[in-house]
Amino acid sequence: MVAAAALALAACGQVEDNSAPAAPGAEPRTVETMFGPVEVPATPTKVVALGWSDAETALALGVQPIAASDWLAFGGEGVGPWAAGRYTTAPRILPTLELDYAAISNLGPDLILNTRSDNSEEKFKELSKIAPTVSAPKDVVAYGTSWRQQTELVAQALGKVDEGDKLIAEVDAAFAAAKDPAFEGKSVAVGAHYSDKYSAYLRGDSRVDFMESLGFENKPEVQALANGSFSADLSREQIELLSADLTVLFPIGSDGTALREDAILNQIPSAKAGHLLILDDLNITNAFSSGSPLGTEYAIEKTVPMFKTALGG
Repeated sequence: MVAAAALALAACGQVEDNSAPAAPGAEPRTVETMFGPVEVPATPTKVVALGWSDAETALALGVQPIAASDWLAFGGEGVGPWAAGRYTTAPRILPTLELDYAAISNLGPDLILNTRSDNSEEKFKELSKIAPTVSAPKDVVAYGTSWRQQTELVAQALGKVDEGDKLIAEVDAAFAAAKDPAFEGKSVAVGAHYSDKYSAYLRGDSRVDFMESLGFENKPEVQALANGSFSADLSREQIELLSADLTVLFPIGSDGTALREDAILNQIPSAKAGHLLILDDLNITNAFSSGSPLGTEYAIEKTVPMFKTALGG
């Protein structure tokens, strides 16, 4: 009932403006976002993390959100095992797509992080009535904020710029150490299977960014499907577009059985050549999809040996 009431209020634009001024003596900072500059308190203490991986990024910077959204349905504290043990007090878990404005307001946050989301200006305006809200950077598609951009934004908002720079350097070093000459310039197609449907990921998606950071190139024919989103749905007739020097697929909401038994998928050239990799370890697929610094480092460790094997290395 609370969620329904909050959504009704939001639809009518009636969320009360509860944003508080900075505490006496505080020195607010300005963070640039796609909706303009946002002034945030110098030392936020009650952070609500709504965006995909915002909570994990805040935790990596030493800040524990009081509430967060669990986009990948981890359960518990709403973060992957690579971020386990970083909370001393479990956060309140909030909805993802349909925001509960009343619940968020009742938490009394002094900062809201929503850096990787659907980029809804309406949601930004409603959240900004509750507390300063840091959204995505300019010129990114929905859910297209990279781990680097997210780290920079969250670090600025939390007053942890030096820590953010260090974290970015650590992830960059992990990518550099994991690169292999066999990856350089090779085409890759990354896709998912859900409810008997396939989709291919495009630049602007964290998984494509991950692969290109290792030296791969998103297959041009797949990238040509770019539609202002981070992915494109494929018909059964388009499945062969997923054939590349390396094809990486994972199931959503199931195991890999349907993929391994799909006769059409297994007839594409990359599958017949042994260059189709199906990721169905849930921790690995969640890390690969997390787009957070901590999840990315975990994914590098686990997936790179698989990529080498699938390429025949």
